[in-house]
Amino acid sequence: MALAGRLLVLLAVAGLLAAAMAEHEVVARGSDEHDDNVYKVSKGGQASLKSYQCSPECARRCGNTQYKKPCLFFCNKCCRTCLCVPSGYYGNKGECPCYNNWKTKRGGPKCP
Repeated sequence: MALAGRLLVLLAVAGLLAAAMAEHEVVARGSDEHDDNVYKVSKGGQASLKSYQCSPECARRCGNTQYKKPCLFFCNKCCRTCLCVPSGYYGNKGECPCYNNWKTKRGGPKCP
């Protein structure tokens, strides 16, 4: 009888663990009705933003530069095309391949 009780407790714990993991997966993905509010690049990457989310993300990205106007101009241009802005103020361009690989005529990076 003790074995049956332990087995029952083990099954209950496994069920709770499975339910918690399933809930965590839904929260991580975001639900369809609230998808517009979940746009962190670290979770999304390429094409993870909506076009109207580019301006605030670029303001964040260009927040620490002394060249705000050109940074915002090119960041918004890149974001509208790639729908992605890398995390942080500088670097991390590997999160957005389109943003990272868009080059100027001279071969330099187009996106800040």
